Amino acid sequence: MTRALVPWNGDWDDARAAFRWSIPPVFNIAERCCDSWALSDPDRVALIVPDGRDWTYGALKEASDRFANVLRAQGIGPGDRVAVLLPQAPEVMITHFAAMKLGAVSLPLFTLFGTEALAYRLFDSGAKAVVTHSEGVEKLTAISNQTPDLKAIFSIEGGVEPIRDFWADIERASSQITPVATAAEDPAMMIYTSGTTGDPKGVLHAHRFLLGHLPCVEMHHEGLPQPRDLGWTPADWAWIGGLMDLAMPCLYYGIPQVVTRMRKFDPQSAFDLIARHKIRNMFLPPTALKLMRDVLVPDAVDIRSIGSGGESLGADLLEWGREVLGAPINELYGQTECNLVITSRAGAGVLRPGTMGKAVPGHDVAVIDGDGNPVADGQEGEIAVRRGSASMFLKYWNKAEKTAEKFTGDWMRTGDLGTRDEAGYFRYASRDDDVITSAGYRIGPTEIETCLTAHPDVLRAAVIGEPDPLRTEIVVAYVVLREGVEWEGLSDVLIDRVRKEVSPHVAPRRIERRESLPMTATGKIMRRALRQD
Repeated sequence: MTRALVPWNGDWDDARAAFRWSIPPVFNIAERCCDSWALSDPDRVALIVPDGRDWTYGALKEASDRFANVLRAQGIGPGDRVAVLLPQAPEVMITHFAAMKLGAVSLPLFTLFGTEALAYRLFDSGAKAVVTHSEGVEKLTAISNQTPDLKAIFSIEGGVEPIRDFWADIERASSQITPVATAAEDPAMMIYTSGTTGDPKGVLHAHRFLLGHLPCVEMHHEGLPQPRDLGWTPADWAWIGGLMDLAMPCLYYGIPQVVTRMRKFDPQSAFDLIARHKIRNMFLPPTALKLMRDVLVPDAVDIRSIGSGGESLGADLLEWGREVLGAPINELYGQTECNLVITSRAGAGVLRPGTMGKAVPGHDVAVIDGDGNPVADGQEGEIAVRRGSASMFLKYWNKAEKTAEKFTGDWMRTGDLGTRDEAGYFRYASRDDDVITSAGYRIGPTEIETCLTAHPDVLRAAVIGEPDPLRTEIVVAYVVLREGVEWEGLSDVLIDRVRKEVSPHVAPRRIERRESLPMTATGKIMRRALRQD
């Protein structure tokens, strides 16, 4: 069973011309990525857990069926939000699939989020249940008075009332369930943006958005699936890159994938993992690739394809992949609202250093002006995607006005400035907002600034990205303090505050004291002026 979507004869333009979306009216991600394989080939390996139990599709189906019954007993039904606060683990997929079988909406959350970031997302989403571990339980307990809709917390490491024991509940539950027959347009998953302009927004996606990712996955992985293909990514499954660029597609295609948690990415350990398990297909953020380039590559490494995105790759990194790893590193582009719409494919000759590649079959991408009109080849404008892409979001949760602002006519504006040349290659230029791209993460300044100004000694704060050769950018903050406050030692206190309240990955690397910050006439901080200092 190939399941491939893109008709491929070796020519990019032919593939685009021949492609048509074929979205069945009734479609469910859990059925396609789990149950269909379990019924046809139950012993097929889905998840490989180093030093642990491998999971077959049959085992995933039974566990998710049982957990769906557990959730149903807690009052979870169609449209309800079920949060997943876990690192890479089989329990992540079990929870996603169980929620989807009930017609509920799964909500991935990053384990490094602090209490403030978690409280905002859980309150805004109105999540009724969350599956987590002991570290997550501690954070959730601390914010219980801020999450009134949260009725059930399940810990995969056990717990005492009111915390429910995830595995004990599964063991007691029935495996008999009739999943909800969801429409392809029904909500399936909600992923929060990083809050690049204002508060983080809940991006609501339909079940069809899985299908929307697959043409790009097939292209940048050079004809996925192939015999002996086996996947892995160090990217956290709480982010759309880790979850939808590789993890869910592997399950869809029946490709086994290695599941492991790296608290801190170690390039030599990564190569050892790749060699030991004969991993062939990967999604690797640019920062990971840069670190891996500086260590010894084991002889047993046999990589077939690598996808990378989030930052631009240089020609030297692409050459290292080809010469040292013997595999192409294909760039890809998208955002939470509409992912994987541009890519390269070295095996087809579609690779031009400094560009992101070409528009993927099924996605109409253009560079437009302020009025929504496509600009001439080579002219800079805003990268936009036309309505009709299967990976396009349904709406921003509770933010109808922001949803409307995202579109100009039929074009969804990405907020990224760039150009398209006469051959169809897209080149990224910059953001038209204040997003910070650091180590593959897209970081919005607003949450960090809010956290800093919540400290009683901070009157104002501004956060920007500063160029960095390894991480692309580092987070730098500027603060105005209350009169008479002693500065010595306060910088470390503020950095630690962001690390604990928001997340370690967004904590400023440096904080500077200012007497004032550049402001507009309407009182908005001019971050661009700070970047130009």
